[in-house]
Amino acid sequence: MAAHDLSSPLLASTTPPPPPHLVLTVDGGDDDSKSRQPTANHQNGGRAHSKTNHHITPRSNSTTHHRNPFEFVGSDASFSAPPPCTIDPFRNGTPRIDGLYEVLKILLLLPIVVIRLVLFGLCLGVGYIATKLAILGWKDKHNPMPRWRSRLMWVTRFTARGILFSFGYQWIRRKGKPAPRGIAPIVVSNHVSYIDPIFYFYEMCPTIVASESHDALPFVGTIIRAMQVIYVDRFSQPSRKNAVNEIKRKGCCDRFPRVLLFPEGTTSNGRSLLSFQLGAFIPNYAIQPVVVRYPHVHFDQSWGNISLAMLMFRMFSQFHNFLEVEYLPIVSPLDNSKENPAHFAKRTSNAMASTLNVVQTCHSYGDVMLFMRAAESGQEKPSNFMVEMAKVESLFHIRSLEAMDFLEKFLSMNPDSSGRVRVHDFLRVLKLRPCILSEEVFAFLDVEKSGSITFKQFLYGSLHVMKQPQFRSTCELAFSECDILEEHEISQHEFGDVIRLGIPDLDDAEVHELFKLFDVEGKGRVSKDNFTSCLRKNPLLIALFSACLAHRDAVDDDDDNSMVEEIV
Repeated sequence: MAAHDLSSPLLASTTPPPPPHLVLTVDGGDDDSKSRQPTANHQNGGRAHSKTNHHITPRSNSTTHHRNPFEFVGSDASFSAPPPCTIDPFRNGTPRIDGLYEVLKILLLLPIVVIRLVLFGLCLGVGYIATKLAILGWKDKHNPMPRWRSRLMWVTRFTARGILFSFGYQWIRRKGKPAPRGIAPIVVSNHVSYIDPIFYFYEMCPTIVASESHDALPFVGTIIRAMQVIYVDRFSQPSRKNAVNEIKRKGCCDRFPRVLLFPEGTTSNGRSLLSFQLGAFIPNYAIQPVVVRYPHVHFDQSWGNISLAMLMFRMFSQFHNFLEVEYLPIVSPLDNSKENPAHFAKRTSNAMASTLNVVQTCHSYGDVMLFMRAAESGQEKPSNFMVEMAKVESLFHIRSLEAMDFLEKFLSMNPDSSGRVRVHDFLRVLKLRPCILSEEVFAFLDVEKSGSITFKQFLYGSLHVMKQPQFRSTCELAFSECDILEEHEISQHEFGDVIRLGIPDLDDAEVHELFKLFDVEGKGRVSKDNFTSCLRKNPLLIALFSACLAHRDAVDDDDDNSMVEEIV
């Protein structure tokens, strides 16, 4: 007897359920479109699409089978997008002041908040003055800082401890000790809060690797310049390469401080470990991992979806904030040989995740960019737009900025409160009209067959098509088919003639809207570069040219057959 769940009735209905719908598709063998036409007409009440019909009702019948509209570029039927990730590594657990206890505590500590704020300002001012004196007249910043200047930086280090005290870190629990610089010249740590670099500056005054944008921060920019920071632009390949060379140069010289990196590239909530960037592991030096924890009950100190001002105020208004730092055993390259940096990073991250007892995710700074853009656009759940960007970069070899372009396109489709897009908005943005081909394109992305798609499905589907081995050559062939006069440019008329082979009932206005996607310069003619660039930004539109290329192949086959007959 089958087990009943809580939602099933206690007594079964005596009326038998209606039999499932059976859909038979008869293939005539001559034309694939003919074999699909009866099904399409049946779904529309026996009538073909008219020009005024601009609404598609998603098919809920699980037996409905859609042709893969991208098979001609090499895509197979095995495409699927990963399910949404259930982990949000950037979510702060207490973004707002909730509960009577927190309110009463803040009111009680308001005088302490004022005192701490004064102490913070005093320490910051003294540290800034000491740092300015230490770097005054110092021009040879390519070499290690002279010893007398380094001694002045001790004043700034002690003021850093005063800043930690003002934030409520009266004592800090440590486990283990820093390894000698000569044994492990590079230190890597997880990144949870802006407190992390302040602590490390006080503890070991290292050379840090930081974004170029930090140089413009008041007070902070001056201090990190005195630490002989290694600047990096995460979106520039030459900048990243130069940063790796600097890590090698400063790591091999004992006169420089040890080098500190946060390989996650951004802050998390400390309940997971993000994917590691490889900059710390390419030099192939021994590394000491360090993990930081912020135990809490009422106030989450992680710098996630919470403003810096609110985070600082909450820190000032706590009796005490807890910070634990644990120095792990040194991780060396295997057999002192040239180990693969990715494998080296994986061993290090495994050791840190095991110590922290947290899961590892494929999120990266690219997901922060997606999250922030979705939040700026007013999305209720911006975390739904994160895609584990490190995995996407590994699979499709694209940059985060390219993923941002796809997000802009998706946001223009007006996602609902759950971050999903319906078929009519999808077609509106891509300038497609409801028809069999456009329905097949949407069904290709709708792997859940729910009648709507997520950003992750849209991104994965678009990149899957773009990364097919025949995609680039297909773009060139499509342009050649449009360029009938061989002028290396195509007009709207030529474009429309080719597009109508796939969507026969397009009117001139609809062709014009589609053509504007390709005519980015507004000249009325599209060059080959603009044509292929548009398809790279909108790879799903390559399906529009499947019919013309199939027609081209059929004509070539007929010519070959005629030639064979003449020879015989």
